[in-house]
Amino acid sequence: MQSFFVTFIQTITMSNNNRRGFLKKVGTFSATAVLSSITKPMWARNLDAALKDAEGVSPDDLASEEDFWYYIQQSFTVSPYLINLNNGGVSPAPKVVSEAMKRYYDYCNEAPSYYMWRILDQGREPLRKNMAKMAGCDTEEVVINRNSSEGLETIIFGLQLKAGDEIVATKQDYPNIVNAYKQRELRDGIKMVWINLELPSEDENYLVNQYVNAFTPKTKIVHITHIINWNGQILPVKKIAAEAHKRGIEVVVDGAHSLFHFDFKITDLDCDYFASSLHKWLYAPIGSGMMYVRKNKIKNLYPLFATDIPLKDDIRKFEALGTRPMFIEQAINKALDFHEMIGNERKEKRLHYLKNYWFDKVKNVPRVKLHTSFSPKWGCAIGNVSIDGKKPEELDSFLLDKYKVHTVGINWENIHSVRVTPNVYTTTKNLDVLVEGINAFAKQV
Repeated sequence: MQSFFVTFIQTITMSNNNRRGFLKKVGTFSATAVLSSITKPMWARNLDAALKDAEGVSPDDLASEEDFWYYIQQSFTVSPYLINLNNGGVSPAPKVVSEAMKRYYDYCNEAPSYYMWRILDQGREPLRKNMAKMAGCDTEEVVINRNSSEGLETIIFGLQLKAGDEIVATKQDYPNIVNAYKQRELRDGIKMVWINLELPSEDENYLVNQYVNAFTPKTKIVHITHIINWNGQILPVKKIAAEAHKRGIEVVVDGAHSLFHFDFKITDLDCDYFASSLHKWLYAPIGSGMMYVRKNKIKNLYPLFATDIPLKDDIRKFEALGTRPMFIEQAINKALDFHEMIGNERKEKRLHYLKNYWFDKVKNVPRVKLHTSFSPKWGCAIGNVSIDGKKPEELDSFLLDKYKVHTVGINWENIHSVRVTPNVYTTTKNLDVLVEGINAFAKQV
């Protein structure tokens, strides 16, 4: 019997010779670990062991350990036909999340009104508590919804503003949000003050002053996108918020791309309102999001969907959405578990490493221009590239047609380039294909 387990352990640790380097440095799988998880699928057993062995490795050192991240990749169902580098749009969920969602759907489908409203709906409060803990805020400040657009538009249309009140935002903000503010301007006579950021920038004073210089005695709201979705520019939200609060201005933060992407807590930002999509960097099911409202702001914010007492001081008034896919909502907890398993700092370091990996390989290629900072203070996973004399959509199409690399061409205001967004399941081999494609395209006349 003992020889069987020795052989079994050797099979796990040596089934792929190019995975041995990391394990050799940090230790080998133990028989106890294998026996305790014998009912798990092979990928899950391998992942458990890799995580255990990585406990003594710093996040900085682990960021470049391809052997470790290989086991993270095995947690996802990755297409063999496409290298997906548009995770900034929406990321796939790991297997444990997608399996939970399917299981909850089958459960609901047996008797929908019973299982949805009497069983799964009871899971919202534990989910709210878990989300608040992970996001770094109070349980009574968290809303579970469908995406950041829903959260931000709840805020935008719920703010009590009158004709002549001013809102400061940028032309680089997300289109849904730009349009929401324009609709309030058209409907209610508020005044939008648009600033135009020149990006990328590592000049904190420039970025802060662009907002501050737009403030007037009539400014009531400032809208800040934490990380610009088009090119991955991180903005100094806390410093802008401090300047706003000095002037009695409320702060709305678009965290669609920041929450669970890099390491911070919502309360670190000192904002009044915040919203995020959970199907991007948390890897929750598609169509899941969260909203934060500071406790003392809840009462005076109208909900987007009507409720019995719209100005009550209860965060749950923002969840009167009617019938919704609770099988999606309840699978969010599995995504929170997966995120916690990897660790926020490990994840941030890996994502930043991946962006700089391909940046370093193309930065000196003739005609190639990079439009995201190398610094972890000003950027993370999202990278932006253009080729002199070529349109973004031309590079995007070339990469997809010739190399099966999926990116996205950006043409928005003063940003004209291709956005590349790897994720934790992306390997450096995937990025080598991207680099090869960029090199080939840049050589074209």
